[in-house]
Formats: sequence, C-alpha cells, structure tokens
Amino acid sequence: MAAKLLSWACIRNENGGLSPRPHYPSMPKYPKGVNVSFDEESKALFSVIGMTCTACAGSVEKAVKRLPGIKEAVVDVLNNRAQVIFYPAFVNEETIRETIQDVGFRVTMIKEDTNDIYTQVCRIHIKEMSCTSCSTTLESALQAMHGVLKAQVVLATEEAEVQYYPKILSYYQILEAIEDAGFEAMLISAGEDRLQIQLQVLGIRTENSVRIIGNSLQALPGVQDIDFDLDLQKFTISYEPDLTGPRTLIKIIESTGSGQVKAIIFPEGGGREAHKQEEIKRYYRSFLWSLVFSVPVFLMSMVFMYLPGINHGLDTKIVNMLSIGEMLRWILSTPVQFIIGRRFYTGSYKALRLGSANMDVLIALGTNAAYFYSFYSILRAATSKSFKSTDFFETSSMLISFILLGKYLEVLAKGKTSEAIVKLMDLAPATATLLTLDNEGNLMNEEELDSRLIQKNDIIKITPGEKIACDGFVVWGQSHVNESMITGESRPVAKQKGDMVIGGTVNENGVLRIKATRVGSESALSHIVRLVESAQMAKAPVQKFADRISKFFVPLIIILSFGTWLAWFLAGELNSYPKSWIPTSMNSFQLALQFGISVMVIACPCALGLATPTAVMVGTGVGASQGVLIKGGQALESTYKVNCIVFDKTGTLTIGKPVVVNTRLLKNMVLREFYELVAAAEVNSEHPLAKAVIEYAKKLRLDEENPVWPEALNFESITGHGVKAIVRNKEVLVGNKSLMLAQNINIPLDAEEILSETEGLAQTGILVSIDRELVGILAISDPLKPGAREVVSILKAMEVKSIVVTGDNWGTANSIAKEAGIDTVFAEAKPENKAEKVKELQDEGYVVAMVGDGINDSPALVAADVGMAIGAGTDIAIEAADIVLMKSNLEDVITAIDLSRKTFFRIRLNYLWALGYNIISVPVAAGALFPSTGFRLPPWIAGAAMAASSVSVVCSSLLLKNYKRPKELDTLDVRGITIE
Repeated sequence: MAAKLLSWACIRNENGGLSPRPHYPSMPKYPKGVNVSFDEESKALFSVIGMTCTACAGSVEKAVKRLPGIKEAVVDVLNNRAQVIFYPAFVNEETIRETIQDVGFRVTMIKEDTNDIYTQVCRIHIKEMSCTSCSTTLESALQAMHGVLKAQVVLATEEAEVQYYPKILSYYQILEAIEDAGFEAMLISAGEDRLQIQLQVLGIRTENSVRIIGNSLQALPGVQDIDFDLDLQKFTISYEPDLTGPRTLIKIIESTGSGQVKAIIFPEGGGREAHKQEEIKRYYRSFLWSLVFSVPVFLMSMVFMYLPGINHGLDTKIVNMLSIGEMLRWILSTPVQFIIGRRFYTGSYKALRLGSANMDVLIALGTNAAYFYSFYSILRAATSKSFKSTDFFETSSMLISFILLGKYLEVLAKGKTSEAIVKLMDLAPATATLLTLDNEGNLMNEEELDSRLIQKNDIIKITPGEKIACDGFVVWGQSHVNESMITGESRPVAKQKGDMVIGGTVNENGVLRIKATRVGSESALSHIVRLVESAQMAKAPVQKFADRISKFFVPLIIILSFGTWLAWFLAGELNSYPKSWIPTSMNSFQLALQFGISVMVIACPCALGLATPTAVMVGTGVGASQGVLIKGGQALESTYKVNCIVFDKTGTLTIGKPVVVNTRLLKNMVLREFYELVAAAEVNSEHPLAKAVIEYAKKLRLDEENPVWPEALNFESITGHGVKAIVRNKEVLVGNKSLMLAQNINIPLDAEEILSETEGLAQTGILVSIDRELVGILAISDPLKPGAREVVSILKAMEVKSIVVTGDNWGTANSIAKEAGIDTVFAEAKPENKAEKVKELQDEGYVVAMVGDGINDSPALVAADVGMAIGAGTDIAIEAADIVLMKSNLEDVITAIDLSRKTFFRIRLNYLWALGYNIISVPVAAGALFPSTGFRLPPWIAGAAMAASSVSVVCSSLLLKNYKRPKELDTLDVRGITIE
C-alpha cells in the first residue's frame, strides 16, 4: 500500500481499562424474559473431504441451505471447509454433518471454539480490469489466499467482495494482493457490521500528533477501531452509535489539537463515483488524442492516394525507396501505439504474469503485428533501392482508436447500469435542522448541520417539502410523508406522534420533529443500498457459463489467428488460389497477415462477460425502484423458474393487524381482570395475535395511556401453539386448541361449538385457561389483504400454483384460503413443518417460492428455492429471504416473478448476441467469404466491430430500465383497510 496506516482497536474491560476488541456479528434483540431463542445464531465449521471443483461446493451449499434454520452456508473448496451459520432452535450440527455426508463427501466437525472463527466481508473497487478473463483470474488469485473464505470479482461493477477470517488476514493484505496482481484497489467498506465515519484532519504535522489524537479517540466510550492515513490525513473511525457520534469525535479531535487542527467530513471526491467519472474522462481524452494522430494516418493511407497532387508529394522519396508518406505515417502512428496504447501493454503484462490471457493480449498482439511488420517494411525500403514497401500503420492506429471509443462508450453505459444505487444515495439530504430542547421540551436553539453529523437521539426539524434526514419517530407534529422513493408506495402516508419515519422520504404538508433512532449505515436507506450493492455483486449461476468460456477463449483465438495466417500464407505460396485475389498493393504474406490480425481483434470475450452482470445490475436496480429488493443473480435466476408459491397466512395473505372482535367468557369473571391476566401472559410474545390481545386489553383501561401489566413468571412460548406463564400465582395458558389438548385441559362441548362458529367466520379462536380450567375464548379477525384474490388469479394465469401453509387452525385457514381462491391448505404447522412442506413440494418437482413475514417463517424461507419476505415483517425473516417486498403488497410477488423473467430473457438475448457475434464474425474475419464474394474485413474495421459488440450488450441490458409491471396489476384494488 502506498499510504502509511496507523490502527487502533479497543474495548473497555470490566475494570474500566482498554483491551483488544473481539468482533461478533450483530444479532437481533428480543424482549427481556422471552425464553424462546429463534434468533440465536451458532456457527459450525466442518472439514469436507472429496470436493474437486466449484460444482461440488455448490451441491454441498445447496443441500445445507435447504435445511430448516440455516442462515448462511459458505463452502471453501480450496481449503476443504464449510462454515455454517444456523439457528439452533431448528437444526443442530449433527444434522448438518449428516446432510453434507448424504451429498457424498467425508465430513468431520472441526473441534474449535467456533465463536472465535468469525468472518468479515470487505468490498473493494478495482481499476484496470479489461475483460472477464481479468476478473476470473483475479478472483482465483484472491480465493487462493490463506484466510479467504469466498471471493467474488465482478467486471460490470469493477468491484470485489471478499469474505475472510480477520484473525488470519487483514483487508490491507487483500488490497496489497490485488495491487501485486497489477490492478489498482480502493477499499469501499471493511465490513457491514460497524458504523464508520471518515474524518479529514487538517493541521496535523507530526506522527506524534496523530498518536495523541488517536489515543484520545480510543479512550472514548463506544469507539471501536481507528485507522489513520497519513497521506490523506484521514481518520476512519468505527464506533457504537448508542455511546458516541460524529460531532463528539470532531470535538475531541479539535480540542486535543489545541485549536491548531480542524476536523471535517472527508470529501466525497475520493468515492467510487468520482473514480468512475475520472475513468470516463480518461478514456474520452485518450480517444480524442488517438484521433489527432490516427485520422491523418487514415487519410494518407485511404484517401489522399486518390488525389493526384497530394499523392505525388507523399510518394516523394527521402532515402532510397522510403517515401515522405511512409515516414509521416510511421511518426504519427508511433505515439498511438506506444503512448496512447500503453494501457494494452500493461494490461497484457498483468494478465500474463498471472498465467492468463485477456482482451489486452489480443489487442497488443494484433496491433504489434501490424505496427512492427510496417516498421520492418519501411526500414527495408530505407535501405534498399528496389524494395517497394507496403505498410499497415493505419491498421494499428485506427484499431487502437476504435477500441478506445468502444471502451469509452462501454464505461459510459456501465455507469448507467448502477444508476439505481446513485439515485438511492442521492435521496439522503445534504443538511438537516438540529433542535436543542430543554427538559420541558421548549426550543432553546436551532442550527443547520451536515446530515452526516446527526447522532442518535437528536431532535430534527422537518419542514414541508424537505427530505427526512434519518430514521426516527415523530415526537411532535403531524403530516403526510411520501415514501415512494423507498417503498414504491405511491400514496403519501399519514404521520403523527409516535409514528416511524424513514430517512430519504419527503415530508409533504406539515412541520414534524423527529427523534433520530438509526443514523449513518444503520438507516433503512443505507440497508437498502447495501442490499442492492450486494445483489449487483452476487453472480447468477448462469454466469458460470461465461466464466468457463473465458478461461480458454483468448488462447483459442490466438491459435485460430495464427492458423488463419498460416493457412492463407501457405495457400498463397503454393498457388492454391488465383493471384488475382491478391490486392495490387499487397503480396500473399501481407494478405495472410491482415486475415490473421482481423481474427485476433474481432473476437470479443467482453461481450460474454458482460451479458449476465449488466442485466442483473439493471434488473435489481429496477426492482429496488419498485419496492422489490432482489438479493442478486442467484435469486433472479431461481425466481424466473418458480412454479409454486407457498403463502403464510397472518401478515402475508392477511393485512397482519389482527383485532379482537369478540370475547366469550365461560366462567363468571370481570372482563377487565380477565384481560389483565391474558395481557400479562402475552406481553412478552412477538406474535401478531398477541399484540392484538394487548391492544384490546389497553382499551379496557382507558384511564391509563401505558398500563403496567402484572408480572409474568416462568414465561414460556410454545412454538406454533401459544404461551404459558404464572400471573398472580395463577397458571395462565393462552393459545390454540392443540395447546389445551397437549396440556390436558378439558374443552367443554359449548366451547367446541363457539370455536367452530368462530372459525367458520374466518376468525381465529384463542382459548384461555386459568389454573387448568378453560375460562374464555377470544375471536380474532385478520382481514384478507386487498387484491389478494386477484393476485392469486393472476399467478394461476402465469401457471404458478398457490398454497397456504399456516400455524393457524384448520377452520380459519380454510376460510381465508377460500376467500383468496387458493385450493391447497396446510394448517396448524409449526415452523419446522413449514420447511418440511416446502421440501416435499421440491421433491415433487416444483420450484418453490415461500412468502412470509415472521420469525416462524424463516426456516421455510431458507428452505425454499426463493424466499420472499414481506417488508413490514421481522428483521430475521428479511435476512433469511432472497427477495424483500418493501410495500408489503402481494402484487409485488407478481412483479418479482415477472421482472426476473424479463431479466433472464434479456440475459439469454445477450448471450445469443455475444455467442452469435463471435461464431459468425471470426470466420468472416478469417476470410470465409473472400473466395466467393471477394469480401474481406480490414483489421481496423474488425476492431470497431469488437468494440461495438461490448457496447451493444450493455445497451441491451439498459433496455430493462424501461420495464413496466404487468398491466393486470394496475387494475387491482389495493386501497388500504383502516383498523380502528
């Protein structure tokens, strides 16, 4: 690395001192007192013997991911290891080991403290990659590094994503490895699990000053890691937002510097977009300079020969047979070949040093062949009184010019494929209005500041028409907020005190004061940006086809090019074709040389390499703009094959806001006391039905805004059935019929009749037992989502089968399914049962998508070929899913399937063009049409065709930006249902 870096890492120990900080992945938090641990993660590391290729690793990974409760599985074929992150509530290490063994490999669990075997993911911007051969070679080099678990390099985004063990390897070493391979590397992020800020500190003169400031910062509570770049005078600080924030950090830096230093947010000029713009400008300048030299060479070779006066002057001899025209063409083409075209030499050197060949190798060989043959020709003419030279300087110079034009158009078009991320980033406002309030809430001060300096718990003022600067909740005022840029929901959403708001959305008509809850990289907008970035990095399985071809494409073209030259040369020497075929200005050797060069420069490996990633980038970007977050090419490829969708009921088919509509007491009790016991037992549950009970219980205590419920002891959540607790020395059971039967609670005949009546009305019956006696039944209704029936009907027309799988009772499930138009229902299913049902459908030959929103859906979301999480659902469900439906509308299920089908149609079209171009153009360039038609392709035209091929593939992918969702969805009635 060119820059000198200093680093700190710290955590406060129990004695108040500082000690090295271990790192653990962030985990969801659950309410205090809850015993069920669906969100607890564990890691297991396995030694897998017998894997020989990436296909083996893929089969292991897929088998493991189909198990219930698997969050992540990464298989390292080089080190014969598999790391699995899983939820112990649903699966254990032995089951995972047996599953891998069933695939056909020898497996042993590595007996180490797996909590210490954590990984981090860094993302790196890489410059100077010319084609897919560069990306695959670099990916292999990174994958071979000790400590790297997984590496992905994507040509279209010019980025690498590396998952590595930080105890073995640092991201500095990864950057150095990329630079050693001959590419420029710039760190984008060192991991998504920490909040970071970059501060430029002006006025630092010595390393001692840096250490003093670093020590002051690391002494702050909440500061985790500190890096300092001496060249850029930049601090990169990782911190806990609950304990500190950017304004505090700036204050400490400036106070430590005794007023001699100033800290500011590091200028954005060092970002990826600036690098992208610089690359575009660089290619544009190179192309213009190449034209300055190449156009005169072209005119002298192709035009001026037909103008007698000019032609006579150019043919004037200088030394022996060397003419003025030849001398000028040599002088003008030399800077194009060696200065402007220098990038092709350096690119070739880098590729060959890594043991591969890329597009730069083809261009360098082709232009060198033309240039050095021409140079030999004029050198011989200058030393001979009889040799008449023929040069191809226009071939080398015009070839470089056209290729530079193609690269300029390509980077310009590739920049447009990632416009979705740029637009998302631009949603965040540059400034925000910070309010200072006294203890009574009275306004003391109001100031404008950089929105990146907002800290947790700040009070921010939002005026009408202003963008909301961060995630938070309303503490004062009411208004309507336009959230379409985040969720795709076109209608403004009403906001009042207590309502959550999302950073980047627009306040419509009222003044709001919000309290910041999630800032910086914690915000929903940042999370969406990361999801889209990760999606654009993730390769679709179909990309493997291009990766395999790229390994032998360039060597094959070099062999074909040499074979073409040799065949035409020998044919000419052996008089196998008429002498009249040879142009008057050439001999057989020169004709053969032109055919060989044309073959070498017309072949285009880039078009194949760009066919999939550019379409995936545009497709995922379009999805994000419509509120459908697709997590990469794998998800896209699986979704377009989906022919069966499994719907959860509560919160998915229904609106997810159940309300208590009826209460039937079987014993004489005061209703308020009854609900106090029930609410006390349910308050620790995250289930939507539990929340409905709590809300109804609150209405019975109107005298209190936030009532305190009696203490619940020995709380137990019984998955798929209900809850159990001791309240006021009474055993309270709240749940479904199966819970009561499992606990040997007698259900009277009249209770059975009430349950049947309730279920017949598509309501859920909740039974309440106190001291092992059934005392009441609650009827809870959760209305079907608007448009659900129409969505199911459209899916049927798309030949996609719909199924309901729910933990609710059979009566309610059947009623909701009938209302939605779904024939197949599976009710009273536990989380593991849902996953098992998904696997049964897969065994029957279906490609299954699971649509769910709750923690209990996560095993099924993981097991399905495609998991779709409702955006309003739990974090764990969203994490487990392949696709997130931000608007929580079922119509987006159709949008996701339709968009994936359109995207893969475009990918197929791109491959058809890329393969068809190479299959047709190479024989034409080799002279296949020359004997019958006299048509031959000059090398500089072949180079122009090659450049146009890459551009056409990117432009083809860009047509996806015109995607419109199916017209049938525009007629759906999706007006919201208001729950009082």
